[in-house]
Amino acid sequence: MSASLVSVASTTDSSANPSSVWFTAGYALRAHNTFGFDVRARLACRIEHEADLTKALADPRAAGLPTLVLGGGSNVVFTRDFDGLVLLNALAGKRLVHEDDEAWYVEAAAGENWHDFVAWTLEAGMPGLENLALIPGTVGAAPIQNIGAYGLEMAERCARVRAIELATGTAYEFDAADCDFGYRDSFFKREGRERFVIASVTFRLPKAWRANAGYADLARELAQRGLSQARHARDVFDAVVAVRRAKLPDPLELGNAGSFFKNPVIDAEQFDALVVREPQVVSYPQADGRVKLAAGWLIDQCGWKGRALGTAAVHERQALVLVNRGGACGNDILDLARAIQADVRTRFGVELEQEPISL
Repeated sequence: MSASLVSVASTTDSSANPSSVWFTAGYALRAHNTFGFDVRARLACRIEHEADLTKALADPRAAGLPTLVLGGGSNVVFTRDFDGLVLLNALAGKRLVHEDDEAWYVEAAAGENWHDFVAWTLEAGMPGLENLALIPGTVGAAPIQNIGAYGLEMAERCARVRAIELATGTAYEFDAADCDFGYRDSFFKREGRERFVIASVTFRLPKAWRANAGYADLARELAQRGLSQARHARDVFDAVVAVRRAKLPDPLELGNAGSFFKNPVIDAEQFDALVVREPQVVSYPQADGRVKLAAGWLIDQCGWKGRALGTAAVHERQALVLVNRGGACGNDILDLARAIQADVRTRFGVELEQEPISL
């Protein structure tokens, strides 16, 4: 942890927020992972207040058990039952905590549904997150993955993250620099993965709003709505929702974890060699001189879009999305992922990295 990281006293008063911590043995996790895998946890506990976390970790039944925090379960591939304690993050609440001439500072608890929170900020007249609409999961997952879409990353709007250290119960405030954000990456995904539970996130939403609608899909959607450009944040929000719904399956209807692979970033020399062989490759120059490739395009060119291995399949409208057609287990999804990675490696010399963690 960096020197700027601040330890703070817990703001949770267990007497003001009475809560009884319960444990359930053999808890079914099917509703808590968006692939819909039929797996169970040895123990599970619902965390509705920060005090619940302290009580759960101090309970003798949890002693020595591995711990897993689950929000919406949109970034995990279960390959077996989880032989430990699952903390179901149900921390709730959202509020405007500060406002100045330049920005609104809005805090949301980690258990809040991400899309609902984005919609709430717009309804409250505080734009800035509209490009991230309809991303599955909870607010607490957003900084772990540094979620991003359509020209915006969560890191660009993050002011600070409040997280609880599992070993001590101490609350820490991480500013954006402490979070060490990278492309679909952060301190919480690496060194802090098994050390901290995110309790809340505070976002800085600039009052000087500008439409971020440069992506071709958004421009086309806006044009279909009779708009040459987005005039309001709601225009962008509605366009993003429409594009995502057209391309991506609803996890409630078809099990998936959204984009399964990161867009690979390669150096300029490798790109120059690749584009000679593959002149149509979809790419995006990066500020550091490297080049980001469209993973979905690479997968599609290898003929995987719509293909299946048993009940694990690549979605027919978006090659980045692997789906459970019913009855697939985690290892089925991983077998499919490895087959795709091998073909992309063979044809393009590029390594695809999966986004969800495997357990």
